[in-house]
Amino acid sequence: MGKLQQVADGVWVRQSEWVWSNSVVVHGDDGLILVDPGINGSELDELADAVARLGVPVVAGFCTHPHWDHLLWHERFGDVPRYATPAAARLAAAARERARAMAAESASGVPLELVGLLTPLPASGTPVPGEIIEHQAHAIGHAALLLADRGVLIVGDMLSDVLIPLFDVRQDDQVSAYEQALDLLEEAARYVEVVIPGHGAVAEGPQVAARLAADRAYVEALRRGGEPDDARLGQHADWLRGPHRSNQEQARGGRQDVPPVP
Repeated sequence: MGKLQQVADGVWVRQSEWVWSNSVVVHGDDGLILVDPGINGSELDELADAVARLGVPVVAGFCTHPHWDHLLWHERFGDVPRYATPAAARLAAAARERARAMAAESASGVPLELVGLLTPLPASGTPVPGEIIEHQAHAIGHAALLLADRGVLIVGDMLSDVLIPLFDVRQDDQVSAYEQALDLLEEAARYVEVVIPGHGAVAEGPQVAARLAADRAYVEALRRGGEPDDARLGQHADWLRGPHRSNQEQARGGRQDVPPVP
């Protein structure tokens, strides 16, 4: 953990110790785009050091979805636009104080004044390289970023080897939303060899299909009202039991007031 690792041409990943969170650096036409940088202030500072060594300026940020751990920034990255889907940007603005409070509680040394300052992507054209794939699983306005020319798909909080699918308590029928999102991601995955989740190990080659299959099996089990046979719910993952129960309740038609973690 901690070092900036190149995973494809012009794409680097740095993993945090906090829930195996991945910060992604993408070399675009005009400079670097930072995707979901995090988590603690010291790690953001180390990421800034690593980015500086690349010798290319940061020209933008990109937020895959409006959960606090994906809304972070550091002044050393520069005063540049931090893009998100319009739906995600609206939610981040409305819930900014809550996100700042959660960041203060769960992370250390985070520049709280920079949390959640997002710019909606324009309706036509995009300043972010690649294709934006928007869906409503896990969070309102969640987006994946397909870099087909690099063979990379950045998926936010999907397709993780450590996190089960986590439903959004703000939205109804997350089972269907997840199934639709996985359809979109599976189509995009036809063009890539590398998938970068928001949390966990980077998937390469046959691991990509395995991640898709694992998320599909979990969601399908909840649709049937059964108990998923999922290695991510093993004996060392007690901290996922609460979110898992919340998923089960929502799949049965209930609603939970506790937000998914992370």
